[in-house]
Amino acid sequence: MHQTKTIHSPNLSIGKQSASFSTQKLVMLGMLTAVVAVLQFVGAFVRFGPFSISLVLMPIAIGAALVGVWAGAWLGLAFGLVVLMSGDAAAFMVINPLATVALVLLKGAGAGFVSGLVYKALEGKSKTAAAISAAAACPIVNTGIFILGAYAFFLPTIAEWGAASGFTNATAFIFLGMVGGNFLFELALNLILSPTITRLIQFRQDKRLR
Repeated sequence: MHQTKTIHSPNLSIGKQSASFSTQKLVMLGMLTAVVAVLQFVGAFVRFGPFSISLVLMPIAIGAALVGVWAGAWLGLAFGLVVLMSGDAAAFMVINPLATVALVLLKGAGAGFVSGLVYKALEGKSKTAAAISAAAACPIVNTGIFILGAYAFFLPTIAEWGAASGFTNATAFIFLGMVGGNFLFELALNLILSPTITRLIQFRQDKRLR
């Protein structure tokens, strides 16, 4: 009587693990997208100066670190779409709608993309340093692209807003009246919460090893 041996293919096993991990990534990305949408709507009511703060930059950085560079870009893009839908960019839309849409989407996607690149570049040396750097890169890029766009497309109007608010020039109004307080708050919040990224990464790795 012959015994039938069951041969387990290593490639099949690896393929199943890969598919399972990809599904986990998609689920995580979906959850983070929902978090980004909710936090952005909530953040619309919290303001330093004329603009609301962005509470979504930490989940964007988390997604960039846990799921990947393009996931960070997607989450940043979702952030931009919610900003446009919520009317938070209405003051700029009446001046130059096309530039406003492009700027809002670009700064969000760019923040997530660069955050992911920073994490990927430093991950091999120190996950803690990578998490902190990625968390810091997100608000820096988001604010930096906004400032560049403000100079490129909206400077005359911003100069008028600054003069009406008592500022001597547009640059002073941009840095002190428009983005200064928001940027410092967003940067501080991301740095304080950056250990969360490290813990989530460690949790994911521990789970994959089981």
